[in-house]
Amino acid sequence: MSQSQDATTPPLHSVSVAGVVVREDGRLLAIRRADNGTWELPGGILELNETPEAGVAREVLEETGIRVEVDGLTGVYKNMTRGVVALVFRCKPAGGTERTSSESTAVSWLTPDEVRERMSEVYAVRLLDALDGNDPHIRSHDGRRLMSAG
Repeated sequence: MSQSQDATTPPLHSVSVAGVVVREDGRLLAIRRADNGTWELPGGILELNETPEAGVAREVLEETGIRVEVDGLTGVYKNMTRGVVALVFRCKPAGGTERTSSESTAVSWLTPDEVRERMSEVYAVRLLDALDGNDPHIRSHDGRRLMSAG
């Protein structure tokens, strides 16, 4: 237990959800965030009254205009610096049309190589993990770099 926490105070974590949307041609849905210009997979904070699957479907639709079917959990990723736990799900596109939103300045279907080029390590690994079939992955990072297990 940390010094700033006593036995009656629960730890404060934020839970986010994100979708790895894989098209039939193997391309992956990605957004360029409006707030910081980085390329990431669509997602956001899970609301208290929704299931993780409903949350990821909502977030992907809100940010990209694409409706999805959620297949399954591919990874759990914790930002140790910010206390954010991200649940990442593999999804299939199920309709809709790509469009930007207040949270995204670009929506694109990227190849795995383009994902490696455009995304920072901690976001690219979420997409690439979802493709390897060894679900689920559990990883921690500091916001910029992956941390070794331990």
